[in-house]
Amino acid sequence: MTDKNFLNFHVLISHSPSCLNRDDMNMQKSAIFGGVRRVRVSSQSLKRAIRKSGYYLEHLGKPAERTRQLGRLSEKYAEALKDKFEKELVIRTIQMISGKEELAADTQADALAPWSLAEVERYCSRIQELESEGTEAKKIQTILKKESISFLEALRHSKDIALSGRMATSGLMTSIDGSLSVAHAITTHAVDADIDWFTAVDDLVTDEGDIGAGHLNTQEFSAGVFYRYASLNIRQLQENLGNIPRAEALSIGKHVLRMMAVIVPSAKQNTFAAHNPADFVMASFSDMPLSLANAFEEPVQRDRKSGGFLIPSILKLNDYWTKIYQGYGLEDRTAAFSLRESGFSPCWNKLSDLEKWIEKDGNEGDK
Repeated sequence: MTDKNFLNFHVLISHSPSCLNRDDMNMQKSAIFGGVRRVRVSSQSLKRAIRKSGYYLEHLGKPAERTRQLGRLSEKYAEALKDKFEKELVIRTIQMISGKEELAADTQADALAPWSLAEVERYCSRIQELESEGTEAKKIQTILKKESISFLEALRHSKDIALSGRMATSGLMTSIDGSLSVAHAITTHAVDADIDWFTAVDDLVTDEGDIGAGHLNTQEFSAGVFYRYASLNIRQLQENLGNIPRAEALSIGKHVLRMMAVIVPSAKQNTFAAHNPADFVMASFSDMPLSLANAFEEPVQRDRKSGGFLIPSILKLNDYWTKIYQGYGLEDRTAAFSLRESGFSPCWNKLSDLEKWIEKDGNEGDK
């Protein structure tokens, strides 16, 4: 069976009234697609929700710190590594990685970047080793620059860097091509937003028999079926984590699938509580990244029999998937999870079966 390098994820998730992602005007993010307005959840919002989730922490470990605050970072990492290295060495290491000549409490990097404690620890250890051999400071910089690829193994402790990538322009910090591409999620249908006019009552005012609100405001919200798409470059992930085995990369892919299906951005959730998991998830091992968003270029129309957009969205995705795979002669290995009738095969009613299928590299025979 030929290894397919891309693992594509297609998710349909119906959100009850909510406002999951807002713009600078405090309005829902949206996009025009197929000539009509769709509500949108940005990839940045979704990736941050995934990275900061309890599931990520439990199964993939502590994520990297994304910051420009090098002074604060140095203090934090010096404290974390105090049992292994002198504070001065940790600070000097962060200077070398960042390319800063001096590091004060208020020093900021030129751009926000993800930092890994394990990576800094690895650099500290190597610098300490070279210095014990009497290597000059300038030569240490040159050696570390040449060895930078070997430090990728440390990113096994910060898999979000391996997934999302990192751009570096100075110092020893390496640029890393992200292995996971995530699309902006959009509704499969046109959406007209509603406005919630809300008030907050001042209890002490009402206790005295007066009337009137202590606060009033408005908030845009809506409901809809969202199409989420992401593509995992398996070989890139293997390379980013120090050439790990394919099986280990697929184990990470299994967790990405779960998070794409259940993780929801936290915006306004105390107000709307739109904690909705996906009703349909499809995964495919492919020779290329392939979005199925154009299944919804013509907006889905509500099914008057079923009463909603979800079932028509599943059926439309199935129809488009069939046409594009036949049209291009693709030979992907594809499977799905669905809580509704989908038309896909194989299709399981337990997400865990699809996760096992991914771990088995798309082997349908033994989940």
